[in-house]
Amino acid sequence: MTTARIDDTAQALVVAGTGARPAEAVLVGPRARVEARISGGGKTWKAAFPLEASRWGGPSLPLPTGTYELRISDVDLQELRIDPVVLTGVRIAVDGSTVRIAAPIDPVYETVEGRSTLEERYVAQSGGTENAVFFESFYGRSVGCNPRAIDRELATRAPQVRRYWSVVDLSVEVPEGAIAVVEGSPQWWHARGAARLLVVNDWLRRRFARKPGQKVLQTWHGTPLKRLALHRPGFDPRRMAAVVKESRRWDVLLAQNAYSERILRKAYAFFGRPIWVDGYPRNDTLISEDPAAIRRSLGIGAEERVLLYAPTWRDDRTEMVDFIDPELLARQANAVVLVRGHSRTLEQGRDRDGARVIDVTGYPETARLLLAADALITDYSSVMFDFSVTGKPMYFLVPDLDHYRGQLRGFYFDLAERAPGPLVRTQQELTAALDDAGHDAAFAERYAAWRRQFNPRDDGHAAQRVVDRILDLGFVTL
Repeated sequence: MTTARIDDTAQALVVAGTGARPAEAVLVGPRARVEARISGGGKTWKAAFPLEASRWGGPSLPLPTGTYELRISDVDLQELRIDPVVLTGVRIAVDGSTVRIAAPIDPVYETVEGRSTLEERYVAQSGGTENAVFFESFYGRSVGCNPRAIDRELATRAPQVRRYWSVVDLSVEVPEGAIAVVEGSPQWWHARGAARLLVVNDWLRRRFARKPGQKVLQTWHGTPLKRLALHRPGFDPRRMAAVVKESRRWDVLLAQNAYSERILRKAYAFFGRPIWVDGYPRNDTLISEDPAAIRRSLGIGAEERVLLYAPTWRDDRTEMVDFIDPELLARQANAVVLVRGHSRTLEQGRDRDGARVIDVTGYPETARLLLAADALITDYSSVMFDFSVTGKPMYFLVPDLDHYRGQLRGFYFDLAERAPGPLVRTQQELTAALDDAGHDAAFAERYAAWRRQFNPRDDGHAAQRVVDRILDLGFVTL
């Protein structure tokens, strides 16, 4: 007989049975894997699965939300049942070998009535009452990008300012001294209404009601190659109305360069309000940090060649594109291959694995990966405009170029004419390009022109300039 229970004190799922001790017991999810502590043997045994894990050398945190498979060798798990239980860090339910982990929100707040009650309470809240900042990056799926860099600078210069971070669950690590608020929880709604400043890098979701005295700084998340918002292909009046409604919520928009300023203002109909062309705070890391330390945290040797594959997402698919075989590429290029999916593919996908392949889709800060890499392989991602700060080589793997450019999204300029690296269609062509000793000389002129246009303010002081403005304008107070 096999049974299961939750040990709230130890934050563990405990499975017990009779007979010989199993050789292996693991809990496997799309972005995390934990091994059980197995004890006993002979007549009875017990396997305790911790409901938290450490990644990238960080603290031990609750497991990411998702569906996990319970695997215990030579044990029938069909009879296991645990109704949803809310613990300190997760909500867990067990049905046979399937374990579902969710954010630790009381289920009552996930009903239509519960959500409506919280929204109505938020709308009625006076708001803007705390000398605080509400940060959100990529809808709470990570704590990174420009908001993270601004948080870092603000924490140093104005430590008395309260810092809330919106997260999808408690597996997302927040900066030291910050307060994690899980999206949809009562605490999340309160923090979003109470903070005097909201710093976000994507759309404000759910019902948003600006409070008197509140300001919204929209940092956005990249210089655009692909067409955005009102510029996207096809006429869709609902999309146009949604874009205008959203951009009216922003008080200030941050741009990496003058090129982005012109596009973002028109694409989001952001007229009559300021755009700060201060460079990207997230790229300060590329000037100031030590790549060797980042490599060590990833378990990569100092002499290893490191290739970062970071494609963008596709409007017509939910998972990361799979235009390369990363394990084969690692052998062909004699390199470690870092695989970085887009934030929009984080929930749907599953970590890639293989010899000398590291899936870093869940890594919190892209800029640190750019710093650790010797070369970037991308397609249409705005990461190309950040990586150029480093001056290191770039390669563009674009097998679907005609479809993406002509039908799916469209471009603001001809990538083939201006790219600071070769455009290739196959992995074979990519491998040949990676072996080309004349690469740097062939693209030196293009690369220099690219950096002059897109990186003039990525000088390591962007976060300082942005926080100067925040403090000078009194968005929060010292």
